[in-house]
Amino acid sequence: MTRWLSEEEQQTWQAYIRMRQRLDAAIAAGLAEHGLSMADYELMVPLSATPHGCMRAKELVGEVCWDKSRLSKQLARMAARGLVDRRPAEDDARGIVVSLTEEGRAVLGRAAPEHVELVRDLFVDRLTQRESMALRSLSEKVIAMSDDRTSLPG
Repeated sequence: MTRWLSEEEQQTWQAYIRMRQRLDAAIAAGLAEHGLSMADYELMVPLSATPHGCMRAKELVGEVCWDKSRLSKQLARMAARGLVDRRPAEDDARGIVVSLTEEGRAVLGRAAPEHVELVRDLFVDRLTQRESMALRSLSEKVIAMSDDRTSLPG
């Protein structure tokens, strides 16, 4: 038997969806000014956080929760634009190692400060410390439940 959402639950869910859509649209517009898509940025950030700027594609899939096909197609587009490089893993002929190119690092370096300012302006600075902590706690709770119910790509 379906447990339909109450009016209050429906309003909360719809408010979350509208918030996410508006944040995504604003962030996408900000990144586009630097020639990046949200998908580009989503992959570039974890790559830039590694000590050598590289990561196995299998690890990257898990990091961004994408399926292998989407990752492969996005990496091909990014490689064609000179943002990333893909090469076979030295210890596994089937494995691929992805790294940021110098151009990728440069573009990310130009986009990141403005991106952070936009995130701060639209989101972070709008929350009190208490609200921020509550949102993080709620997000972690939902993520854990989602992880329990789904198998992440990888």
